[in-house]
Amino acid sequence: MTEARKLAAILVADIVGFSRLTASDEDRTLARIRTLRSDLVYPTIAVHRGRVVKSTGDGVLSEFRSGVDAVRCAMELQAGMLERNSGLPGDRRIELRIGIHIGDVVEEADGDLMGDGVNIAARLEGIAKPGTICLSEDAYRQVRSRLDLAICDLGERVLKNIPEPMRVYALEADTTPPRREPPVLTGATPAPLALLDKPSIAVLPFINMSGDAEQEFFTDGLTEDIITDLSNVPGFFVIARNSTFAYKGKPSDVRQIARDLGVKYILEGSARRSDKRLRVNVQLINGSEGGNHVWAERFDRDIADIFDVQDEVTRRVVEAISGKLGEKNIVSRSRPSNLEAYDLCVRSRGKCNVSRSDNSEACADLERAVQIDQNYCEAHSNLAISLLFGWIIWGEPQIPGRAKALMHAQRAVEIDPGDSHAHRILGCVQLYERNWDEAKFQFDTAVRQNPNNADAVAWMGELQIYLGKPQAALTACAEALRLNPRPPGWYFWIMGMAQISSGHYEEAVASLSREETYGTGSREHLIAALALAGRVSEAQEEARLFLAGNPNWRFGDLAANSPFRSMSIAQPFVDGWRLAGLPE
Repeated sequence: MTEARKLAAILVADIVGFSRLTASDEDRTLARIRTLRSDLVYPTIAVHRGRVVKSTGDGVLSEFRSGVDAVRCAMELQAGMLERNSGLPGDRRIELRIGIHIGDVVEEADGDLMGDGVNIAARLEGIAKPGTICLSEDAYRQVRSRLDLAICDLGERVLKNIPEPMRVYALEADTTPPRREPPVLTGATPAPLALLDKPSIAVLPFINMSGDAEQEFFTDGLTEDIITDLSNVPGFFVIARNSTFAYKGKPSDVRQIARDLGVKYILEGSARRSDKRLRVNVQLINGSEGGNHVWAERFDRDIADIFDVQDEVTRRVVEAISGKLGEKNIVSRSRPSNLEAYDLCVRSRGKCNVSRSDNSEACADLERAVQIDQNYCEAHSNLAISLLFGWIIWGEPQIPGRAKALMHAQRAVEIDPGDSHAHRILGCVQLYERNWDEAKFQFDTAVRQNPNNADAVAWMGELQIYLGKPQAALTACAEALRLNPRPPGWYFWIMGMAQISSGHYEEAVASLSREETYGTGSREHLIAALALAGRVSEAQEEARLFLAGNPNWRFGDLAANSPFRSMSIAQPFVDGWRLAGLPE
């Protein structure tokens, strides 16, 4: 028998303004939609016992055993979209229209559905307003007494290609502004992070009280430096910067943040900078004991004393938490001798992997910083990684950038051999110089000096991939994610590569499809993952988009430019690229 008739609840969902969104930014829109499917749409349908019949570029058709399941799923989808769109400008929001009907359908041998039941649901979706759900009368009758819903009777409507007018009902998702939560790592609810048997702390982004948006970089830099200082305290567990900055500008409950990040203490504060003065307010809170304040202090100093303020905050936090004199626990690190150089360095942080123009701007600022202060360790390190990313990600010439990257990375370690960040950057440069043993030594040193250096742990994972040890790489990724539960996208790039190397192709697709990962330069690896997972048509479409922006890319260049220790280790990636039709 090739087909069968049955009664089913049909849900059709469609993205409003799909053509407009793709016209303005096709790559980012497709990445967001891919993430939306994997993290929200498909899991929600499964939770409500539905089946995805088919997906199109901008929509999905699914069936359910009851109208109640279908409506509950639709409400959860719209609530999830409200959460994801919160804070986004109108032209960047992805909104759904949903139609639901209960009716007779024909199921084909391949599982596809046809018939009036599908057609009516599709027509209902077409008349729904963005963010709403339209029900047929048949669907409404089944759910009206079983669900507590605010339903609007739209009266009889004539639907395209449906012979008789139909009575239509509309539901709107709850428009109460969602409680701001940090981004989660998967579509499932993350398991609570257990408190560790050591002092644990997260430093929230300090608030800029200067009334000058230009000073935002300075306040962020102050926060980052305090995080770095605390992370160097022996025996302390300190959450990485990226995870705490996920809360920037959002209403926050410190008790919830402490639970989310698995820490006992939260440090928060504000800063005001004028031409000559710096005023900083800081408070330490015990997030695991009702949000009680442990310590608070106000600093009003000359702006030239900023580094003394950072040291003092660190000492006082250590004393408040451990009951010991902070001076005995602080690991001193190299400081700049010039505030202009410091400002240039702080402005450049995080720019190297955003875009080619941002990276070029960072290089220019950092070149100026090391000219002003030739012994500024962080400026040399950050210039090295920016130069490295220039040629491995953004297509800048290897000459002279490659040699300069190694020179500045080595100079940073000479200036401050005890700086974990400097050793991590030198390890990155040595890895792409194909000096694997030296790279491992530098990463090991970085982690030994500062066990809270999540980025060094993540880069150690990348090294293990190139050495042909994917399980060790996955272990390193898990360790990095505990230190940095809300990580930058490139963590999942590394994880995706490790999953390809270990044969977990669908998991690799999920990791590399994440919106924040998709924009980090990982797309060539997503192509390989899709092809190896048997999703060749999707891999070919990704390849088309990738080559449009990288017309000279050839995977045959892999041997010359990548740090794989041998081509046999790179073989799974090569196989995927061949399947996808990428040029050799």
